[in-house]
Amino acid sequence: MANLLPIPFKKPASLNVRDAVREYLHQYAGVHPDEFKEDINRWQTLRKDGVGGVVHINQIDFMLLYHAQLSSILSKLPTDIQLDIAYAPAFTPTAVPLPLRNLAFERAAVLFNLAALYSQLATSEDRASTDGIKRATTNYQLAAGTLSYLLAAAMLNIPQGTENVPLDLTQPFVKSLEWLMLAQAQECSWQLAKLNQYKNGVIARLAAQAAAFYNLAYTTIRETDARIKQLFPADWLPHIEAKWYHFESVAQYRQSMDDIEARRYGHELARLKQAVQYAKMGFDIGKRGKTMQPVLQDAQSLLGTVQKSLTRAERDNDLIYHHDIPSISALPAIRPAPLVSSLIPPGLSNPASVLGDERPLFVDLLGWGAREAIKIYHDRKNTLVHEKVATMSQQLQDKVDHELRILNLPASLEALERPIGLPPSFLKKAEEVRSEGGPTRIEASIEDIQRLAHRDLEILDEAMDILDNEASEDEAARKQITLNRLPSYEANVKLVEKQKRYRSLLNQAAESDELVRQKWDEWEQNITELTWNEEDLESSVPSSTFASQSQLTPQGKQTLAHARSLRVLLESLDDLRKERDQIVKRAQRLAEADDIRSRIVLEASKYDKLENVQPLMFEEVLDEELAKYDKFILALKGFEERQNGILIDVKNQNDMFLQSRRDDPAIREREFALQSLDLSYFKYREIVRNLEEGFKFYNDLAGLLMNFREECKHWSHQRIQEIHTLNRAFRSLSISDGEKKDGDSSASSSKYQLPLAPSPTSPRHKAGIGKSSLGLPAITSNDWEEIPIPPGPKGKVK
Repeated sequence: MANLLPIPFKKPASLNVRDAVREYLHQYAGVHPDEFKEDINRWQTLRKDGVGGVVHINQIDFMLLYHAQLSSILSKLPTDIQLDIAYAPAFTPTAVPLPLRNLAFERAAVLFNLAALYSQLATSEDRASTDGIKRATTNYQLAAGTLSYLLAAAMLNIPQGTENVPLDLTQPFVKSLEWLMLAQAQECSWQLAKLNQYKNGVIARLAAQAAAFYNLAYTTIRETDARIKQLFPADWLPHIEAKWYHFESVAQYRQSMDDIEARRYGHELARLKQAVQYAKMGFDIGKRGKTMQPVLQDAQSLLGTVQKSLTRAERDNDLIYHHDIPSISALPAIRPAPLVSSLIPPGLSNPASVLGDERPLFVDLLGWGAREAIKIYHDRKNTLVHEKVATMSQQLQDKVDHELRILNLPASLEALERPIGLPPSFLKKAEEVRSEGGPTRIEASIEDIQRLAHRDLEILDEAMDILDNEASEDEAARKQITLNRLPSYEANVKLVEKQKRYRSLLNQAAESDELVRQKWDEWEQNITELTWNEEDLESSVPSSTFASQSQLTPQGKQTLAHARSLRVLLESLDDLRKERDQIVKRAQRLAEADDIRSRIVLEASKYDKLENVQPLMFEEVLDEELAKYDKFILALKGFEERQNGILIDVKNQNDMFLQSRRDDPAIREREFALQSLDLSYFKYREIVRNLEEGFKFYNDLAGLLMNFREECKHWSHQRIQEIHTLNRAFRSLSISDGEKKDGDSSASSSKYQLPLAPSPTSPRHKAGIGKSSLGLPAITSNDWEEIPIPPGPKGKVK
């Protein structure tokens, strides 16, 4: 029986690739699914043999091919295409597999199983022969390299820390297995060196490196989260720790043999004493941890050997050599000599080499990264045109309107220019309010917004009801069966936090709605007056008298001159507004016709077909294309400078205008009435704009809340399905136990657990008796000296 540990496979659940991929292509890729019918079918076929589970050397090619095609798939599709992928935990294949909607999870699981395959092939090798040891060494290094590649390339796209991410695909778990594979590869190299009769000093250094690797594996497991540590079978940690001390002892023992050859008898004794301590610790740990029998036999044999050597060395030193025995800390350290490393299979680092003549899947589909870059560009473009161009133009106009309202313009001018009746500009504004329905429109909009707000709140409450129902089922289930998973109030923390943020947004929006309602209550009467007919409006505005041109006093002529200058300035502001509107329209027309797809496609074609093209790779192209809108922003900034100068002139001219006519009460009264009506119009426009923003906010939020509700449904469904599956399994076991004539106590006492922790019925290594199945004695047994072995190489070990 082998004294090394193989990694078990992660058992895959069946997967319906076809439906999920067709739906994604139809909904999001802008293509007809039938265009990729052959690709979808090929994917389904490749998965059958590519997920692992069979221990045969030919299986490596199937898995490398499937991984290469997954690389092609991930370069074309996003990780989440609403495809539920499930694998059972490696050490508890009977546990309920947790589904994860992430294609990177499929790739990671395939890589994990490839590493498991390499490790199982290595463990099955006959290490009684040199060739068998070499093959085992290579396969353990390939297993370590595959795990290293899994950590570096595949697990980056799996969000760590979320509940559904399998703990056997976390960084500490995978890294500890990588160290273990390297330790076992180094142990094989040590065995080969011993078989080839290398010098004791060399063998000691090889053993020291094996101990270092075992120590790294043990330390990584010991220092990780308790839930991850519990995934390993109960005998694994003692096995690894026992191996660590075993090779520490071997290193000291072999170095002591080197010391005796160099006549360093005091050093020999110090190292043998240390070797005995390490050997005892390794044997005791292995015995307490119930490790596999070959490991215990190796430890026992080593302990006996070093104890005999220590007894002999002490006798020789006492009777013959009389050397002082230094402390172990005073001795030269044994420099570890690594002969192994993590070998990444060429088919992983270069997937294209595995494909050969086979066509990459979805090669004709524009990659998701490129498609996402196109979407990002359109979002940025529309945001730029809306916020940087249209909004900036509106802000400039709002500033003009605000400054003119403070100055009571153009009402004071119109009161002078048209002493009787209403100014044409005001009549136009009143007609605008009447045609839009005025108060009726506002009242209806306020009611609609209240209805939308109520609906959004209902959706959010429905989402929380889903979580509450799941929590109730979880609590009820815990009273019946053992659930080794987080309780609902801990597992749903992120969802509850997201709910709180949404509810806070709704509360803030409700406060804003109330402010708009108060504003409407305050201005309702004034805005309603704007809907009166022209005759009623004219009667509400007092008339003023003004002398004819021939009867004007010098002061009156001066007032008219100031009025004409003020009118020219106001017309200049109006001209600026028209020019700004043209700038905005030009930017909007450009945005409507602006399509970056052809350039993105060209840029994407420069990358390798299997490269996972990310949207970030197109940032330079997006920036270059967006630069064409800079001219509009620069133009608006120029308008802002001109506008600020005109406003200063308006203020100065208005001061002179008011100074020249401050003593006419009739004109001031008319000015006040016109100003009041003009301000009512601007308040009407402001309220309408507030309501339109409210419409958009609640409609956009409704989409987010519906997605959140679906997220809660999916999360809750998974958790409830776990419970139902366990209940069915429990009932099935109860029925089968009732039919047995002889009760099986182990079956009745076993617990059903979720994959967050290993099942108590995890596979264990059976104990064997005597020599290993390879016909080899213990690795440190003196029997090695009795086996005829070929002479070692004359040169030094390289």
